This record gives sequence, C-alpha cells and structure tokens, in this order.
Amino acid sequence: MQTAIIVFPGSNRDRDAVMALRRATGKEPHIVWHGDSELPKVDLIMLPGGFSYGDYLRTGAMAAHSPIMREVAARAKQGVRVWGICNGFQILCEAQLVPGILLRNASLKFVCRPVTLSVETTDSDFTRLCRKGQDLRVIVAHGDGNYFASNDAVKGMEDNNQIAFRYRDNPNGSLGDIAGVLNKQRNVLGMMPHPEDAVEPLHGSTDGTVLFDSVMKSLAA
Repeated sequence: MQTAIIVFPGSNRDRDAVMALRRATGKEPHIVWHGDSELPKVDLIMLPGGFSYGDYLRTGAMAAHSPIMREVAARAKQGVRVWGICNGFQILCEAQLVPGILLRNASLKFVCRPVTLSVETTDSDFTRLCRKGQDLRVIVAHGDGNYFASNDAVKGMEDNNQIAFRYRDNPNGSLGDIAGVLNKQRNVLGMMPHPEDAVEPLHGSTDGTVLFDSVMKSLAA
C-alpha cells in the first residue's frame, strides 16, 4: 500500500501528514512537489494543510491550477482515494473535486482550537471504522474555514450521504455546521479539521487515528 503527499509552496502540515501516514501504514509516503506532472502508483493521495501560495487571490485558488492537480484529478476519476485537509480541502473545492467553497471565518479571525466533530456517515473508506454520530476531538487552525454551498448542492449532498462530518461547536460559521464532505463517488474527502494532529497522546487526543486506520484497512481489503 503506497501513499503520496502533495507539497505546495506554503504547505506546513506535510510533515504531520507524513508521521500520521507512516504510523498507519508502516511505510514512508512519497513526497510530490506541486510543480511535478506525474505521480507514482499510489492508493491514497493527501493534500495537506498550510497556506499554499500565501493564500493569495482565494485560499487554494492558485494551488488548484498547479501542474500536479491535473494528475490528481485524473487519479480521482480512476477511483484513487484523495484526502484534502484544511488547505487541502480548500484546494479540492477550488479544483471542483468536492462541492462547495471555503469562505472567511464568520468572526473574521483566525481560529486555532480543539473542536468536536460528529461523524455523519460511515459509508466511506475514510470513516468505515467509525460509528455514525461518533464524536471526534481534533483541532482546527484556519482563517478561511467557513463552508458554503448552494441550497441545491447541500440538499444533493444530504440526499447522497456525502456530508462526512459536522461540527458540534461550529468555530467558523460553516453552513449546516459542515466540517467535511465527500464527492459523489465517495473516494475524495475534504475536511477542515486536522486529524493528523490527533494521532499521538502528546497531541491531547488520538481520535484522528480512526480515520487513518479506516482508510488503510479499506485499501488493504
């Protein structure tokens, strides 16, 4: 089982992602620069958190047009699992690989604190080991995490069971308390909170491990 992490100018959670994937898989993930145009054969592609291109224009907007994203989109279409966290979620939205967009936090302030997520679906490789309604204690660290989509898009996601997580304690004003969403094919997940920073006791929570273990067990099946 092989994984890859895409690194953009301004990524800053890529090393956290490396440690979490190494713990889950026992293997070193491939590190792929955003300017590359090819990916090795992998089972999971991760877009980590950070501030790609300094968040100029819109968060994730420039990164969504990086050369590697054409290959990420092609692999996603082939069924490869793609997981975007925080800035990675913003990039997935801008690349239209998941529905919606991330706006400035309702408070207009950067928010960095623990939050509690509710698992809204277990019908995905990313949440298969969870229980529906299970609480996960993780952290958020973002200035543009206010999720928005049209009413029709949200209804479509609810009808298709694409909403992966909701906040119990919404930190940013996200519509419907939405913290993470899946694409229609259920192989692409975007989420604002950081499960990769909740996999060791020193993090204050190990609740993120269930997501990493879930996707790795699904891929190994």
